[in-house]
Amino acid sequence: MIESSDRPDRTPLPRDFFDRPVLEVAPDLLGRTLVRMTDDGPIELRLTEVEAYAGEDDPGSHAYRGRTARNAVMFGPPGHAYVYFTYGMWHCLNLVCGPEDRASGVLLRAGEVRVGQELARKRRVSARSDKELAKGPARLATALDVDRTLDGTDTCAGPDSPLTVLTGAPVPVDQVSSGPRTGVGGEGAAHPWRFWIDGDSTVSPYRAHAPRRRRS
Repeated sequence: MIESSDRPDRTPLPRDFFDRPVLEVAPDLLGRTLVRMTDDGPIELRLTEVEAYAGEDDPGSHAYRGRTARNAVMFGPPGHAYVYFTYGMWHCLNLVCGPEDRASGVLLRAGEVRVGQELARKRRVSARSDKELAKGPARLATALDVDRTLDGTDTCAGPDSPLTVLTGAPVPVDQVSSGPRTGVGGEGAAHPWRFWIDGDSTVSPYRAHAPRRRRS
């Protein structure tokens, strides 16, 4: 449980924070604190890199072709977690934003683990340093013990939620960089919808989309 505090940076973000256009929410998440309450204790992470996905208007989004069982949470109320499984081995964590029934979300790509490093290290034994614990979306989800059981979690539900986003320390606009999204191809490749804290060592390296080779 998140203990109550008079500190402004420990205030949970309200639902109306997420009930905005995705391109407003995404950069505004940088510097915020993501809290994951696990059975072993809390893990807190300062968000340093995110990507915006604009639903049915975005060829790079899981919701581009409409609602499915997999992406249904993206169409739900803002402030919920959308968790998907990819490449048969990794999970990725997103935060739903925008008005209900208009799918959009922010992929949490990287962050700095500031509380619960020992818990994150147990799940990220291959990390060479604490800076690598959540350096990339799959690593972030692994470090925070995030899987499909958390799909649909309401991050605005209160202190007993397994996922909460606190006010943290928002990053000044002049410290935010943007560019193409990692690994996105086709028409969605040109959108500069990846946002990160300039110069932060926990930000993941950019990789352009590489088409998969078809097996003969």
